[in-house]
Amino acid sequence: MHLARAGHQTCLWARDPGFAADVQARRANAVYLPDITFPAGLRVTADLADALRGTEFIVAAVPSHGTREVIRQAAPHIARGATIVSATKGLEQDSLLRISEILEQELGRSARMAVLSGPSFAAEFARQLPTAVSVASQDSAIVEEVQAEFRAPHFRLYGTHDLVGVEIGGALKNVIAIAAGVVEGLGLGHNALAGLVTRGLAEITRIACAAGAQRETLAGLAGLGDLVLTCTGSLSRNRHVGAELAHGRPLPEVLAGMKMVAEGVRTTEAALALGQRYGVELPIAAQVSELLAGRKDARAALYELMLRPQRAEAG
Repeated sequence: MHLARAGHQTCLWARDPGFAADVQARRANAVYLPDITFPAGLRVTADLADALRGTEFIVAAVPSHGTREVIRQAAPHIARGATIVSATKGLEQDSLLRISEILEQELGRSARMAVLSGPSFAAEFARQLPTAVSVASQDSAIVEEVQAEFRAPHFRLYGTHDLVGVEIGGALKNVIAIAAGVVEGLGLGHNALAGLVTRGLAEITRIACAAGAQRETLAGLAGLGDLVLTCTGSLSRNRHVGAELAHGRPLPEVLAGMKMVAEGVRTTEAALALGQRYGVELPIAAQVSELLAGRKDARAALYELMLRPQRAEAG
Protein backbone atom coordinates (compact mmCIF):
# COMPACT_ATOMS: atom_id res chain seq x y z
CA MET A 1 0.00 0.00 0.00
CA HIS A 2 2.82 2.38 0.85
CA LEU A 3 4.61 1.81 -2.45
CA ALA A 4 1.39 2.20 -4.44
CA ARG A 5 0.64 5.45 -2.64
CA ALA A 6 4.14 6.61 -3.55
CA GLY A 7 3.20 6.29 -7.23
CA HIS A 8 4.59 2.85 -8.06
CA GLN A 9 2.57 0.24 -9.93
CA THR A 10 2.50 -2.42 -7.25
CA CYS A 11 1.33 -6.03 -7.08
CA LEU A 12 0.65 -7.89 -3.83
CA TRP A 13 1.10 -11.68 -3.95
CA ALA A 14 -0.80 -14.02 -1.62
CA ARG A 15 -0.36 -17.81 -1.70
CA ASP A 16 -4.08 -18.52 -1.10
CA PRO A 17 -6.07 -17.89 -4.33
CA GLY A 18 -9.34 -17.47 -2.45
CA PHE A 19 -7.84 -14.92 -0.09
CA ALA A 20 -6.16 -13.04 -2.97
CA ALA A 21 -9.47 -12.85 -4.88
CA ASP A 22 -11.31 -11.62 -1.79
CA VAL A 23 -8.74 -8.91 -1.08
CA GLN A 24 -8.73 -7.80 -4.72
CA ALA A 25 -12.53 -7.59 -4.75
CA ARG A 26 -12.87 -5.80 -1.41
CA ARG A 27 -9.90 -3.49 -2.07
CA ALA A 28 -8.99 -4.12 1.56
CA ASN A 29 -7.43 -6.86 3.66
CA ALA A 30 -10.35 -7.87 5.87
CA VAL A 31 -8.14 -10.06 8.09
CA TYR A 32 -5.20 -7.79 8.90
CA LEU A 33 -6.05 -4.20 7.92
CA PRO A 34 -9.84 -4.08 7.45
CA ASP A 35 -10.16 -0.30 7.79
CA ILE A 36 -7.56 0.61 5.13
CA THR A 37 -8.70 0.93 1.50
CA PHE A 38 -6.18 -0.13 -1.13
CA PRO A 39 -4.75 2.59 -3.41
CA ALA A 40 -5.65 2.45 -7.10
CA GLY A 41 -2.11 1.42 -8.09
CA LEU A 42 -2.20 -1.80 -6.07
CA ARG A 43 -3.48 -5.08 -7.47
CA VAL A 44 -3.55 -8.52 -5.84
CA THR A 45 -2.80 -11.93 -7.33
CA ALA A 46 -2.09 -15.52 -6.28
CA ASP A 47 0.03 -16.08 -9.41
CA LEU A 48 3.67 -15.65 -8.41
CA ALA A 49 4.94 -15.39 -11.99
CA ASP A 50 2.36 -12.70 -12.71
CA ALA A 51 3.28 -10.78 -9.57
CA LEU A 52 7.00 -10.77 -10.42
CA ARG A 53 6.76 -10.01 -14.14
CA GLY A 54 8.82 -6.93 -14.95
CA THR A 55 9.32 -5.90 -11.33
CA GLU A 56 12.22 -3.66 -10.32
CA PHE A 57 11.80 -4.03 -6.54
CA ILE A 58 10.53 -7.13 -4.73
CA VAL A 59 9.61 -6.80 -1.05
CA ALA A 60 9.80 -10.22 0.59
CA ALA A 61 7.72 -10.19 3.78
CA VAL A 62 7.15 -13.94 4.09
CA PRO A 63 7.46 -15.46 7.62
CA SER A 64 10.97 -16.80 8.20
CA HIS A 65 9.96 -20.48 8.10
CA GLY A 66 8.45 -20.04 4.62
CA THR A 67 11.08 -17.76 3.10
CA ARG A 68 13.31 -20.38 1.45
CA GLU A 69 10.43 -22.22 -0.21
CA VAL A 70 8.80 -19.05 -1.57
CA ILE A 71 12.07 -17.54 -2.80
CA ARG A 72 12.94 -20.83 -4.51
CA GLN A 73 9.58 -20.73 -6.32
CA ALA A 74 10.07 -17.07 -7.18
CA ALA A 75 13.65 -17.33 -8.45
CA PRO A 76 12.88 -18.31 -12.09
CA HIS A 77 10.54 -15.32 -12.43
CA ILE A 78 12.78 -12.61 -10.95
CA ALA A 79 14.05 -10.25 -13.63
CA ARG A 80 17.78 -9.71 -13.99
CA GLY A 81 18.75 -6.56 -12.10
CA ALA A 82 15.70 -6.59 -9.81
CA THR A 83 16.34 -5.66 -6.18
CA ILE A 84 15.00 -7.95 -3.44
CA VAL A 85 14.20 -6.12 -0.19
CA SER A 86 13.70 -8.43 2.79
CA ALA A 87 11.24 -7.29 5.46
CA THR A 88 11.32 -10.60 7.36
CA LYS A 89 12.59 -10.71 10.96
CA GLY A 90 13.80 -14.14 11.97
CA LEU A 91 16.36 -16.92 11.54
CA GLU A 92 16.07 -20.23 9.70
CA GLN A 93 15.72 -22.80 12.45
CA ASP A 94 17.83 -25.68 11.15
CA SER A 95 20.64 -23.73 9.46
CA LEU A 96 20.57 -20.64 11.75
CA LEU A 97 20.96 -18.54 8.60
CA ARG A 98 19.85 -14.93 8.43
CA ILE A 99 17.28 -14.08 5.76
CA SER A 100 19.81 -12.35 3.49
CA GLU A 101 21.95 -15.51 3.61
CA ILE A 102 18.94 -17.58 2.51
CA LEU A 103 18.35 -15.15 -0.37
CA GLU A 104 21.98 -15.42 -1.40
CA GLN A 105 21.83 -19.21 -1.38
CA GLU A 106 18.66 -19.34 -3.46
CA LEU A 107 19.34 -16.43 -5.84
CA GLY A 108 23.13 -16.44 -6.10
CA ARG A 109 25.82 -14.13 -4.78
CA SER A 110 25.24 -11.64 -7.58
CA ALA A 111 21.63 -10.98 -6.52
CA ARG A 112 20.85 -7.37 -5.61
CA MET A 113 19.42 -7.39 -2.11
CA ALA A 114 18.71 -5.20 0.90
CA VAL A 115 17.17 -5.67 4.33
CA LEU A 116 14.51 -3.37 5.77
CA SER A 117 14.09 -3.46 9.56
CA GLY A 118 13.23 -1.25 12.48
CA PRO A 119 10.39 -0.14 14.78
CA SER A 120 7.38 -0.41 12.50
CA PHE A 121 3.95 -1.78 13.34
CA ALA A 122 2.18 -2.38 10.02
CA ALA A 123 -1.16 -1.03 11.27
CA GLU A 124 0.39 2.34 12.12
CA PHE A 125 2.46 2.49 8.93
CA ALA A 126 -0.64 1.73 6.83
CA ARG A 127 -2.30 4.75 8.44
CA GLN A 128 0.70 6.85 7.34
CA LEU A 129 1.85 7.59 10.87
CA PRO A 130 5.54 8.68 11.08
CA THR A 131 7.93 5.71 10.88
CA ALA A 132 11.73 5.43 10.67
CA VAL A 133 13.63 2.24 9.79
CA SER A 134 17.05 0.98 8.74
CA VAL A 135 17.87 -0.27 5.26
CA ALA A 136 20.99 -2.42 5.00
CA SER A 137 22.98 -3.64 2.02
CA GLN A 138 26.62 -4.31 1.27
CA ASP A 139 26.14 -2.18 -1.86
CA SER A 140 25.81 1.56 -1.17
CA ALA A 141 24.04 2.09 -4.49
CA ILE A 142 21.29 -0.34 -3.48
CA VAL A 143 20.83 1.44 -0.15
CA GLU A 144 20.46 4.77 -1.96
CA GLU A 145 17.99 3.32 -4.48
CA VAL A 146 15.77 1.87 -1.77
CA GLN A 147 15.92 5.12 0.18
CA ALA A 148 14.90 7.08 -2.93
CA GLU A 149 12.08 4.77 -4.05
CA PHE A 150 10.58 3.96 -0.64
CA ARG A 151 10.73 7.35 1.07
CA ALA A 152 7.66 9.43 1.89
CA PRO A 153 6.86 12.40 4.14
CA HIS A 154 5.92 9.95 6.90
CA PHE A 155 8.62 7.34 6.15
CA ARG A 156 12.35 7.87 6.72
CA LEU A 157 15.02 5.27 5.91
CA TYR A 158 18.52 5.32 7.40
CA GLY A 159 21.22 3.44 5.48
CA THR A 160 23.84 1.02 6.77
CA HIS A 161 26.16 -1.71 5.47
CA ASP A 162 25.68 -3.82 8.62
CA LEU A 163 23.42 -6.63 7.46
CA VAL A 164 24.40 -8.82 10.42
CA GLY A 165 23.46 -6.23 13.04
CA VAL A 166 20.20 -5.26 11.37
CA GLU A 167 19.04 -8.85 10.90
CA ILE A 168 20.07 -10.22 14.29
CA GLY A 169 18.60 -7.17 16.02
CA GLY A 170 15.31 -7.68 14.17
CA ALA A 171 15.19 -11.39 14.95
CA LEU A 172 16.22 -11.53 18.59
CA LYS A 173 14.14 -8.59 19.80
CA ASN A 174 11.12 -10.87 19.31
CA VAL A 175 12.50 -13.28 21.92
CA ILE A 176 12.98 -10.47 24.45
CA ALA A 177 9.46 -9.24 23.68
CA ILE A 178 8.00 -12.56 24.86
CA ALA A 179 9.74 -12.00 28.20
CA ALA A 180 8.39 -8.43 28.23
CA GLY A 181 4.90 -9.85 27.82
CA VAL A 182 5.53 -12.03 30.87
CA VAL A 183 6.45 -8.94 32.88
CA GLU A 184 3.22 -7.30 31.76
CA GLY A 185 1.09 -10.38 32.35
CA LEU A 186 2.41 -10.83 35.88
CA GLY A 187 1.90 -7.13 36.66
CA LEU A 188 5.53 -6.64 37.71
CA GLY A 189 5.68 -2.95 36.82
CA HIS A 190 7.74 -0.48 34.82
CA ASN A 191 10.96 -1.01 36.81
CA ALA A 192 11.06 -4.67 35.86
CA LEU A 193 10.27 -3.90 32.22
CA ALA A 194 13.02 -1.27 31.98
CA GLY A 195 15.53 -3.69 33.45
CA LEU A 196 14.47 -6.45 31.07
CA VAL A 197 14.66 -4.25 27.97
CA THR A 198 18.11 -2.95 28.94
CA ARG A 199 19.56 -6.37 29.67
CA GLY A 200 17.80 -7.73 26.60
CA LEU A 201 19.62 -5.18 24.48
CA ALA A 202 22.92 -6.26 26.06
CA GLU A 203 22.11 -9.89 25.23
CA ILE A 204 21.25 -9.10 21.60
CA THR A 205 24.36 -6.94 21.24
CA ARG A 206 26.65 -9.69 22.57
CA ILE A 207 25.48 -12.29 20.08
CA ALA A 208 25.26 -9.85 17.18
CA CYS A 209 28.82 -8.60 17.69
CA ALA A 210 30.07 -12.17 18.04
CA ALA A 211 28.52 -12.84 14.62
CA GLY A 212 30.27 -9.83 13.10
CA ALA A 213 27.89 -6.92 13.66
CA GLN A 214 28.87 -3.36 14.53
CA ARG A 215 27.95 -2.46 18.10
CA GLU A 216 26.49 0.92 17.12
CA THR A 217 23.91 -0.77 14.89
CA LEU A 218 22.30 -2.36 17.94
CA ALA A 219 22.00 1.08 19.57
CA GLY A 220 20.03 2.28 16.54
CA LEU A 221 16.64 1.75 14.93
CA ALA A 222 17.13 -1.94 14.07
CA GLY A 223 18.31 -2.72 17.60
CA LEU A 224 17.17 -0.50 20.47
CA GLY A 225 14.39 1.13 18.46
CA ASP A 226 12.73 -2.12 17.43
CA LEU A 227 13.29 -3.67 20.85
CA VAL A 228 11.57 -0.81 22.69
CA LEU A 229 8.59 -0.86 20.32
CA THR A 230 8.12 -4.63 20.48
CA CYS A 231 8.50 -4.81 24.25
CA THR A 232 6.12 -1.93 25.03
CA GLY A 233 3.63 -1.66 22.15
CA SER A 234 0.17 -3.14 22.50
CA LEU A 235 0.27 -4.26 18.84
CA SER A 236 3.25 -6.57 19.48
CA ARG A 237 2.43 -10.21 18.70
CA ASN A 238 5.39 -11.58 20.65
CA ARG A 239 4.59 -9.49 23.72
CA HIS A 240 1.02 -10.82 23.48
CA VAL A 241 2.31 -14.40 23.56
CA GLY A 242 4.31 -13.72 26.74
CA ALA A 243 1.38 -12.01 28.45
CA GLU A 244 -0.96 -14.89 27.66
CA LEU A 245 1.55 -17.45 28.91
CA ALA A 246 1.86 -15.44 32.13
CA HIS A 247 -1.91 -15.73 32.50
CA GLY A 248 -1.52 -19.52 32.44
CA ARG A 249 -2.71 -20.29 28.92
CA PRO A 250 -0.83 -23.13 27.12
CA LEU A 251 1.26 -22.11 24.12
CA PRO A 252 -0.70 -24.11 21.48
CA GLU A 253 -3.91 -22.42 22.59
CA VAL A 254 -2.31 -18.96 22.45
CA LEU A 255 -0.93 -19.53 18.95
CA ALA A 256 -4.19 -21.04 17.69
CA GLY A 257 -5.98 -17.83 18.60
CA MET A 258 -3.59 -15.59 16.64
CA LYS A 259 -4.02 -14.57 13.00
CA MET A 260 -0.40 -13.52 12.52
CA VAL A 261 2.95 -15.21 13.16
CA ALA A 262 4.82 -14.51 16.40
CA GLU A 263 8.36 -14.98 15.08
CA GLY A 264 9.91 -15.06 18.54
CA VAL A 265 8.43 -18.48 19.27
CA ARG A 266 10.48 -20.04 16.46
CA THR A 267 13.49 -17.76 16.88
CA THR A 268 14.11 -18.62 20.54
CA GLU A 269 15.70 -22.03 19.92
CA ALA A 270 17.61 -20.72 16.91
CA ALA A 271 18.98 -17.89 19.07
CA LEU A 272 20.17 -20.34 21.73
CA ALA A 273 21.83 -22.51 19.08
CA LEU A 274 23.52 -19.41 17.68
CA GLY A 275 24.71 -18.54 21.18
CA GLN A 276 26.24 -22.00 21.52
CA ARG A 277 27.94 -21.60 18.16
CA TYR A 278 29.65 -18.38 19.25
CA GLY A 279 30.07 -19.21 22.93
CA VAL A 280 27.73 -16.41 24.04
CA GLU A 281 25.41 -16.76 27.04
CA LEU A 282 21.79 -15.74 26.42
CA PRO A 283 20.07 -15.97 29.82
CA ILE A 284 16.80 -14.28 28.82
CA ALA A 285 16.40 -16.44 25.73
CA ALA A 286 17.18 -19.51 27.85
CA GLN A 287 14.34 -18.74 30.26
CA VAL A 288 11.96 -17.93 27.39
CA SER A 289 12.80 -21.36 25.97
CA GLU A 290 11.94 -23.02 29.29
CA LEU A 291 8.64 -21.16 29.36
CA LEU A 292 7.69 -21.97 25.75
CA ALA A 293 8.49 -25.64 26.29
CA GLY A 294 6.32 -25.76 29.41
CA ARG A 295 9.24 -26.77 31.62
CA LYS A 296 8.73 -23.69 33.84
CA ASP A 297 5.85 -21.38 34.53
CA ALA A 298 6.18 -17.66 33.82
CA ARG A 299 6.96 -16.54 37.37
CA ALA A 300 9.59 -19.21 37.92
CA ALA A 301 11.32 -18.38 34.63
CA LEU A 302 11.42 -14.66 35.40
CA TYR A 303 12.69 -15.05 38.94
CA GLU A 304 15.39 -17.41 37.72
CA LEU A 305 16.77 -14.38 35.86
CA MET A 306 16.62 -12.20 38.97
CA LEU A 307 18.47 -14.79 41.08
CA ARG A 308 21.38 -15.23 38.68
CA PRO A 309 24.84 -14.28 40.08
CA GLN A 310 25.33 -10.52 39.93
CA ARG A 311 28.01 -9.12 37.64
CA ALA A 312 29.44 -5.94 36.19
CA GLU A 313 26.94 -4.20 33.89
CA ALA A 314 29.41 -4.02 30.97
CA GLY A 315 29.34 -7.83 30.88
